[in-house]
Amino acid sequence: MPSVRLEYDIFPEAAALEPSLQELIREAQYAAEHLAYAPYSGFQVGAAVLLANGQIIRGSNQENASFPAGTCAERVALHTAAVLHPGVTVTAIAITYTKKQIDPSMMHEVLSPCGICRQVINEVSQRQQAAIHILMCSADGTILSVKDAKELLPFSFGSKML
Repeated sequence: MPSVRLEYDIFPEAAALEPSLQELIREAQYAAEHLAYAPYSGFQVGAAVLLANGQIIRGSNQENASFPAGTCAERVALHTAAVLHPGVTVTAIAITYTKKQIDPSMMHEVLSPCGICRQVINEVSQRQQAAIHILMCSADGTILSVKDAKELLPFSFGSKML
């Protein structure tokens, strides 16, 4: 019977990663702590994308009183990168979060992109014909690393279907 397998690595802290990925996580943390607009949920999310030219672009969640009008941090970062650096390959994205009060039992839980963000990350990967390394971070510093966006959305919808 066919099956789907998810390949990932777990790192206890950012120091276990190469310096460029450590910096990417720091930028995502900065975005969550200082740039997120989350007055309704208090759940501040930051994302940062690493481009092939070495640039890092931050994004943060932007809530809205009309809840569907808000935007996730991952999409803010990816769309900003596409506008500011057209045609430059996205090599990695880090996703972090903070919250005023985090239940201690949840401190180790990594933040995984929502379904819409998974689709957007996957489309960027398909468009550029290169994998995007995804780093999903927890509040206690644990990092779950997926080397290719398609791991998180194996049966994705893509432009070839149109």
